[in-house]
Amino acid sequence: MEWNFQTAEQLAAALRAGEVSSAELTDQAIARIERDDKAINAICVPDFDRARAAARSADQARARGEDQPLLGIPVTVKESYNIAGLPTNWGMPQHRDFMPAEDAVQVSRLKAAGAVVLGKTNVPVGLQDVQSFNEIYGTTNNPWDHGRTPGGSSGGSAAALASGFGALSIGSDIAGSLRTPAHFCGIYAHKPTLGLAANRGMVPPDTPALPVDLDLAVVGPMARTARDLTLLLDVMAGPDPLTLGMAHHLTLPPARHERLSDFRVLILDEHPLIPTGSAVRAGLNRVADALVDAGARVERHSPLLPDLTEAGMLYTQLLFSSAVARFPVEAYEQLRTLAAQLSADDQSLDAVRLRAMVFSHHDWIEANSRRELHRHGWRQLFAEFDAVVCPITPTPAFPHDHNPDPRQRRLDIDGVEYPYFDLLVWAGLPTMPGLPATAIPTGCSPEGLPVGVQLIGPMFEDRTPLRLAELLEQEIGGFQVPK
Repeated sequence: MEWNFQTAEQLAAALRAGEVSSAELTDQAIARIERDDKAINAICVPDFDRARAAARSADQARARGEDQPLLGIPVTVKESYNIAGLPTNWGMPQHRDFMPAEDAVQVSRLKAAGAVVLGKTNVPVGLQDVQSFNEIYGTTNNPWDHGRTPGGSSGGSAAALASGFGALSIGSDIAGSLRTPAHFCGIYAHKPTLGLAANRGMVPPDTPALPVDLDLAVVGPMARTARDLTLLLDVMAGPDPLTLGMAHHLTLPPARHERLSDFRVLILDEHPLIPTGSAVRAGLNRVADALVDAGARVERHSPLLPDLTEAGMLYTQLLFSSAVARFPVEAYEQLRTLAAQLSADDQSLDAVRLRAMVFSHHDWIEANSRRELHRHGWRQLFAEFDAVVCPITPTPAFPHDHNPDPRQRRLDIDGVEYPYFDLLVWAGLPTMPGLPATAIPTGCSPEGLPVGVQLIGPMFEDRTPLRLAELLEQEIGGFQVPK
């Protein structure tokens, strides 16, 4: 039987029923990777010998009567997670040979849950792109169209899932890095509430793996179904055992509703800072129609929605001020010179990005204070709505663009070009206030490319958008195997 495109839930049931062994699942997954990954290049660091040994151990454990949530299930891990015995370089040539001494906390949780790690998936240099290519491991291609990107920075994981290379993967997200690849490759991903899942060991190779609280950035699950996302999030969620985990035990609230007809949903298809392409707009309308047909309350506008222009500006400021915090002094001074040359009237996102790169501490505190006002605004909105549905990016996957200066790249939205990084404003909408967001597939564009949307939920109520994702999957369909 072909097992590679079965869900993790189905594989777990088959393993428990004795219909298949973990060794068989692992061998079949490895065979598929060896056959198909030359064209995709998703698995940049294979770990097949240890995977086979872990599968044998899982089968032995099951024979002893043991069971764990992921026992014997083949999975992959984003390259940026530390795994003892494997290189972690984030695609940065100067760290090509860095070898961590211990597993990241999420890798440890995967293994404790019984998962079989097949290897690591490709990323962009420093995780700082919405494509996945670097000079160490090369370019990862979209399984739906090899001339297009699978997204980034968790692009290797999304491409692996769409290709049947393992049932689950773990990634990270600060600028849509879970959700954009899911949207581009037709799979599911969940950006958890900020701080919900411990991130220790998902750090650049020149950085100690300490239990720090990151701003904006999260780690999260990727899968081919919404239910599998929930399965994996339950493994990942919880504080770091070295810090808050010493005193806190996580209990997520249940989903607000179990039936689609009970949900109150706000649909957003327009942003003041960037247009929404026709293919993505059609995907949003498919979701809206399914909700209406099921009897859900659907609105297109609300005075409670925080101002989208200010939200986009704040996200840009917080993201880019942190992105350059480790730049050398010389580079910082060059940026200061460029920022000083900007016209005071220039309020473009390009200008906002440049000014943010030279933020003072005073500037950052002011931006953070305005973020807290937005967080309060979202709390008020979620008293009236259960979820917000909106784009992840304005378009489906775009062709590879490896221009070394991202400022020279352009995004084509229905025939009109826009600055490359402007596409981040939708991904930043839930990221800036730290809200959970679930990426779901909604079908394909006229060109046959996957189109996804994100379901934004209330803070720490991650089960609400995840449950909505499950219900919508039943109504509009879900993952499709690339042709």
